[in-house]
Amino acid sequence: MTKGLTARQTQILKSLVEEYIDTAGPVGSDALEKKYSLGVSPATIRNEMASLTKLKYLQQPHTSAGRIPTPTAMKFYIDQLMEEKQMSVADEVKAKEDVMGAEEDVYSLMRRATHALAERTRSLAVGSVDDERIWHSGYANIFHHPEFANLDLSMSLFALLDEEGRVQELFFERMTGTSPIEVIFGEDLGWSGLNYISVVGTRFKLRDKDCALGIVGPDRLRYPTVIPVLRYFKNLMEEIAG
Repeated sequence: MTKGLTARQTQILKSLVEEYIDTAGPVGSDALEKKYSLGVSPATIRNEMASLTKLKYLQQPHTSAGRIPTPTAMKFYIDQLMEEKQMSVADEVKAKEDVMGAEEDVYSLMRRATHALAERTRSLAVGSVDDERIWHSGYANIFHHPEFANLDLSMSLFALLDEEGRVQELFFERMTGTSPIEVIFGEDLGWSGLNYISVVGTRFKLRDKDCALGIVGPDRLRYPTVIPVLRYFKNLMEEIAG
């Protein structure tokens, strides 16, 4: 089995990640057994969760009996286990209409694309051009996530977005541009106060400029929904550029 996991461990890990994305809290064996039809007892699930913890796929916050996935587990889920939820034709048409009206210059396109991306994903969206122009949209969407009831976490995130240099570093240095969609976890950034965020981003050329669009949120973003939307926006911007 990929990554050295058994089929059962992979199934349990997939179910646990999806439950964590849904609930924002530590996941216990009873919840998995009741909801995901894993075909094994809670005791067996607990044993497998203990093994996954030793393998650094899960961690146990504080004294909770439940587990949450590590960035390693989230990356494995995104790369190998996730089932993408494609945009509807109606959503694609609406997104195209929202962006296409601003073809007069790169900055208008990026501003409208950032706003449309926030609307389509109900998330905080960021757009950037490599000349340090930056756009944000959907700040209020952050507070749909209970993690950001923590004011320190919210302040750290908003401070990041106010720092042009770090936003540029994030999109044009930390993201390599070698993959159509890239996911970076705060834990990998090593920036103080940002361990619990993640950024899903994409880069593209628009006319003569290097540009990027991204979604910023907690490490349990709804990747199956967000990633296909961001891929659509990348393709749309490249279509406009062509």
